[in-house]
Amino acid sequence: MSTLSDLLAEHTKLSGGEVDHLQMVVAEWQLLSDLSFADLLMWVPVGEGPALDEFLCVAQARATTAPTAHPEDVVGTRVGVDEHPQLRRAILDRRVCREEDPSWYLGVPVRRETIPITYDDRVIGVLSRETDLAVPRVPSSLEIAYLGIAADLCQMIADGSFPTSEPAPDVHTSPRVGDGMIRLDPTGAVVFASPNAQSAYHRMGHAAELVGVRLAPLTRGLIADPFDATEIAQRILAALDGQPSMRAEAESGRGAAVLFRALPLRPGGKAAGALVLVRDVTEVRRRDRALMSKDATIREIHHRVKNNLQTVAALLRLQSRRTASEEARAALGESVRRVAAIAMVHEALSTSVDERVDLNSLVDKVIPVVGDVAVAENHVRVRRTGTFGVVAAEVATPLVMVLTELVQNAVEHAYPPGASGEVIVSAERSARWLDVLVTDDGRGLPRGFSLERSNGLGLQIVRTLVESELRGSLSLRRRQKSGTEASLRVPLSHRR
Repeated sequence: MSTLSDLLAEHTKLSGGEVDHLQMVVAEWQLLSDLSFADLLMWVPVGEGPALDEFLCVAQARATTAPTAHPEDVVGTRVGVDEHPQLRRAILDRRVCREEDPSWYLGVPVRRETIPITYDDRVIGVLSRETDLAVPRVPSSLEIAYLGIAADLCQMIADGSFPTSEPAPDVHTSPRVGDGMIRLDPTGAVVFASPNAQSAYHRMGHAAELVGVRLAPLTRGLIADPFDATEIAQRILAALDGQPSMRAEAESGRGAAVLFRALPLRPGGKAAGALVLVRDVTEVRRRDRALMSKDATIREIHHRVKNNLQTVAALLRLQSRRTASEEARAALGESVRRVAAIAMVHEALSTSVDERVDLNSLVDKVIPVVGDVAVAENHVRVRRTGTFGVVAAEVATPLVMVLTELVQNAVEHAYPPGASGEVIVSAERSARWLDVLVTDDGRGLPRGFSLERSNGLGLQIVRTLVESELRGSLSLRRRQKSGTEASLRVPLSHRR
C-alpha cells in the first residue's frame, strides 16, 4: 500500500509546504475522528485542469469511540463528482458542507460532511467526515461536548488555523480524547470535563467538581514542583490566547503523575476557549520506576561480580607466583586468563541498559590480551575482521570464552618457539547466524587429530560451551597452504 507521500507525489502537483500541511492534518486527525464519532477520509482532486471532476482518497482514519462506517480500506479509491458532489462543493464554496439525506454504503446509512483543507489561503484537499447512522446514539452531555469541539476544529481546518505550522513531535504519545477531556470557555473556566478528566484531578487532590472552576490557577495549586506548576498554567493560558502547546507532564503533591496538552479553539478566527487533554499516568510511571530500579540493580550486580572475579584473578596470580611447579604455574595462569575474560563480559554488562553486549569492542579488548600473554617468546599478532554486532548476555559470556580458548590454542600450539605469525578472528553475521573463523598460518593440526577425541582442557571447555550454551557447531581443519582453521556457527534466532 502506497503511503500518503507516495500518493501525493504520483497524483498531484502540490508543493512541499502543502504536502507537509496534509501530513500534519493526518498526524492530528485521530483527535478529530474520536471527537466526531466518525471516520475521516482525506481526498485530493486529480486529473488535468480545474474541472474538479475526480478525487482520490489518500488517507483514512477510524474513530476509537464509535463503529466504523468503512470496515474496508478506502485509500487509493477514486470517486467522481457525481458520486460525491460535496467534495467539489467544499472546495468551491470554501466551507463545511453536509448532505441533506444520508448516503447508503454497503447497506449502511452514512452521513457525510466535507471540510475544505486550507493552507496559505488555498484549498489543497478535502476531509470527508462519515458517520455510521445504523447505531443509535443518545445525545448525552459528553457526546454534545465532543461534537461541539469537533465542529470548532473542523472550522479551524477550513480556516487554515489547525493544525499549526509547527507540529508537536510528541503528538502520537499525547493524551487522547478518551483519556480525559476538558473544555474551557474564553475566560479559562471549565464548561465541560469528561469523567476520566474529573478522575485525574481527583487523583491530583481536587475533590470538587471541575465545571465552573478556572483551570489554570487550580492546576498550578495542585502541582508539587513550582516550576512545573507555572509551566502547565502558562500553557493553558497560552492556548486561550491561540497558541498550541506540546505535551507536558507534572506530578501533584499527592504523587499523581498527569500528562497535559492544551489546544486553542478559534473557529472563524474568534476565541472560543481551549481544549485541554489530560491523562493519569501514575501507574505507568510507577512501573517505569520499578523497571529502572530493577535495571539499576542488575547492573550493580554485574559490577560487583566483575569486581569479585578480578579479586579471584588477583589471588590466583598471587598463588602462581608462590608455586614452584612449572605445570601448576601454567594451569593457574590459564585460570587467570579465563576468569579475566568472564570479568570483562560482566564489566560490559554493568554499563548496558538491556542486558546486551557490543561484541566488537569486547573482543577487541579480550583477544589482544590473550595473544600477548599466551607465549611470551613468540611474536604472534592477533587481529579481528568483520562484525560481531550486539548480542544478548546469554550468548556473550560463552562466546567470549570459546574465542579466548581458540585463540589461546592457536598461539600456543601453531608456532614453534621463537616463530612469528598471525592469528585472524573473522566474523560474519546474518539475521539467523553468527559465523566466526579463527585462522592461523602455523604448522597445522597433527596427523590423526580428532576434535571429539581430544583430551586438552581448552578444547573440552570449547566443546561443552558450544554444544550446551551456544547450541552451535564447531569444526577444526587444516588449511590448504598452511595453518589451521576453526569454524564456529552460532544461531541468533529462536533462542529459548
